[in-house]
Amino acid sequence: MNFLVTGGAGFIGSHVCERLLQTGHAVWAFDDLNGFYDPQIKRRNLREIQSLAKPFEFVQGDVTDRPALDALFGRVKFDQVIHLAARAGVRPSLLEPALYQRVNVEGTVNLLEAARLKGVKKLILASSSSVYGVNSKVPFSESDPIFSAISPYAASKLACEALGHVYHHVHGLDIVMLRFFTVYGPRQRPDLAIHKFAKLIQAGQPIPVFGDGTTARDYTYITDTVDGIMACTQKEFGFEIFNLGESQTVTLNRLIELIEYFLGKKAVIDRQPLQPGDVPITFADLAKSRAKLGYHPSVKIEKGIRLFIDWFTRKPS
Repeated sequence: MNFLVTGGAGFIGSHVCERLLQTGHAVWAFDDLNGFYDPQIKRRNLREIQSLAKPFEFVQGDVTDRPALDALFGRVKFDQVIHLAARAGVRPSLLEPALYQRVNVEGTVNLLEAARLKGVKKLILASSSSVYGVNSKVPFSESDPIFSAISPYAASKLACEALGHVYHHVHGLDIVMLRFFTVYGPRQRPDLAIHKFAKLIQAGQPIPVFGDGTTARDYTYITDTVDGIMACTQKEFGFEIFNLGESQTVTLNRLIELIEYFLGKKAVIDRQPLQPGDVPITFADLAKSRAKLGYHPSVKIEKGIRLFIDWFTRKPS
């Protein structure tokens, strides 16, 4: 099949492109290579994908550029779209809320429209565990009320979920929304905690720790996340929302201990106050994903951090 992967040069996107190519599909990656972090990192990801010598094409473009999307959909007949392109991150969204709405919401509308007009019936869209906000009930279930977003990023992902439902209801598109829970692993973005902490600890520099370290996240290893995405490509769902997490919470203090252990170096802690937009815990209820996707994450945090540090210590600086 022909797959379009938006954000295909990024962390999750590059792994999805690789898996699709390895399973016999043709892949087009659409990415604007913006400066949110060093674009050379994404270019390195692309070189790794291209080294597979499989049917792959990279198209540089922005999802807010509707004519660019129309041109691509006019040139290639796509069977499925995996939409991962977005401005990511809770804290950065507090600084540039309009940018997050434009890229994440308007960009998603542009993609849905381009797909609809060219008869693409199946789209898998990235959402986020951040849509649960400050949820008093754990673990988080897809059926929980989600009206307590506490960041512009979370609000933009809520809007994308609503748009996905609209395009299913009105136009009959097969739409899957995936709520990712703190994905990590090789190629992880350098601004995310695990990668940032490893770099600072290795350099002997202080790591910023917000709060007392008891906040907890459902860290999900990249291969498990990709397994969940691939399961969504296998059949039609109408409109569904799935959690893709590990269903195991890890405190910030424990995370730091593991990074220290596998790096063989102690962290210097720079204790800071809790940040606006941060939630105290994320924790995925996987009952629905297990039942309907056959999703069974297998990489626990101890193994995942070891695999990440193995990659981190070998990667080009």
